[in-house]
Amino acid sequence: MNIRTISALAAGALLAATTACGAQSLDGGAAAPADGGAAAVTLDQAPTEEKAADVINAITPDKDLAAKAPARLKTQGLKVVTSVGYPPMELYASDGKTAIGFDPALARAIARKLGAKVTISDEEFNSQIPGVLTGRYDFVISSMSDTPERQKQVTFVDYVQAGAGLLVKKGNPAKINGPAELCGKTVSVVDNGSSMERAEKYDADCKKDGKPAVDILKFPGDQEALIQVTGGRAQATITDYVVAASKAADPKLVVEAMALEGTESPWGIGMKPDDKELVDSVKGALDSLISSGEYANLLKAWNLDKLAVQSAVVNGGK
Repeated sequence: MNIRTISALAAGALLAATTACGAQSLDGGAAAPADGGAAAVTLDQAPTEEKAADVINAITPDKDLAAKAPARLKTQGLKVVTSVGYPPMELYASDGKTAIGFDPALARAIARKLGAKVTISDEEFNSQIPGVLTGRYDFVISSMSDTPERQKQVTFVDYVQAGAGLLVKKGNPAKINGPAELCGKTVSVVDNGSSMERAEKYDADCKKDGKPAVDILKFPGDQEALIQVTGGRAQATITDYVVAASKAADPKLVVEAMALEGTESPWGIGMKPDDKELVDSVKGALDSLISSGEYANLLKAWNLDKLAVQSAVVNGGK
């Protein structure tokens, strides 16, 4: 599940604008020679600060998968979009411009498995699906929940199973232990995200039970939502548990995390539904990484072993 959601209406409204707006390129990803031969492609090396760099750099192309991949990958490389600022899934290296984290790591691993170079660009979350639909990007990998609503726009290859969590101040002064204690509290969320949907559901449950409503504060990004808790304006923020755990591990933030049980759902790599060659290639590459153990090593490098899936599933979100 992912707290940053794009609605079908928002995607349609942004579709035309995406082709004009600028995205920050975070990876070299220069094109391969025009002859298209797999041997001519010099595969990208992972950034030195990438925790899974050794795993990524050891991955060699699968000749069968590379041969079946879309021909454009040989000349244009794999064009990937993500949204940086969601550690440990996506974050910047110390240079402030290179994307690292599990999502960029997996994108680089898939590119190497397909024998292609890769370009990773940073876009605002709500612009990502429109960017894929207009052909600006080949796929989005941005901790994005595979949901039936999004499946109306893109086809997903699911790559992890993740759940939601709460972040509260250290010591939990508001004594919040789960959704029932959010009644009458102020909760910050990312606007248009699944955290907002979850907060609205908890609010409805409170009202149904005759309890005080949840005061929901909406913000464009996860960091802004977190600041409301550390600054005392909100008693809790809802986010993905892996992100909550990462934040709680930072002693400077003085927050603690708790899992919201029963919220696990798949996150997917999103592609144009009619780009069937690419969907098959990405699914094949992920299955290959899983069977080889390389996928498990990528997760382990970022301490995300609990998110592992056993196989690449297409549109598994329900």
